[in-house]
Amino acid sequence: MKIATYNVNGVNGRLPVLLRWLEERQADVVVLQELKAAQENFPEKAIRDLGYDVVWHGQKSWNGVAMLSRVGDIQETRRGLPDDPDETQSRYIEAAVNGVLIGGLYLPNGNPRPGPKFEYKLRWFDRLIEHAASLLESELPVLLAGDFNVMPTEQDVYKPERWHDDALFAPEVRARFFELTGQGWTDALRTIHPDEIIYTFWDYFRNAYARNAGLRIDHLLLSPALTDRLVDAQVDHHVRGWEKTSDHAPVWIELSDKPSRRRRT
Repeated sequence: MKIATYNVNGVNGRLPVLLRWLEERQADVVVLQELKAAQENFPEKAIRDLGYDVVWHGQKSWNGVAMLSRVGDIQETRRGLPDDPDETQSRYIEAAVNGVLIGGLYLPNGNPRPGPKFEYKLRWFDRLIEHAASLLESELPVLLAGDFNVMPTEQDVYKPERWHDDALFAPEVRARFFELTGQGWTDALRTIHPDEIIYTFWDYFRNAYARNAGLRIDHLLLSPALTDRLVDAQVDHHVRGWEKTSDHAPVWIELSDKPSRRRRT
């Protein structure tokens, strides 16, 4: 089973790109972020016409998350994190699909730092950490996937010295990422590519994509019940080079039906 995450950066404006990639990659399950579409404006028909079931949590102009499946019905279990005091921001959707519980998330950017947006990011991250712990306690096969808006290490950012004041690279944010993975989650992309420079985001400015001046901020985290089923993890880097594309590239993993030896590519 192939599961992908993709910050589409406007699902309606970039629908041709999304549909082209869906047909090319043939991912079984996809979580999307940054829909930038009200609930009633999500392009449901176009998605279903490709053979996907779909659920989404929209928000006008900002945020928004969705989940697509072509391997069975999506059994939605939650929208939003527990005890979220600001339910107006559509940032989390969770569902069971084909035997895997998937949390699709869009963690706040947090800039400028310091400031209210940064404090909100930290609070949201804390709620995610708390909820993730409860998911691990279930001992179910669980995947957390999405745009985390954090570069965990200097290996995950082009010229890290330029990012020390940014909310995506702040020590408090990076510490929370490692607090999260320290619960027992496996960083799928880094497991398959432990020593490589590999990015998932390139700014639209300063010719960043052509220079490969990127960031790794889109992550797929596996619970222990899924870790031994990881076969592959890749970034569809070329999609970032398409016309009118998102500033993110899709990231995907391949899981075997049962524990297996991983394949490196």
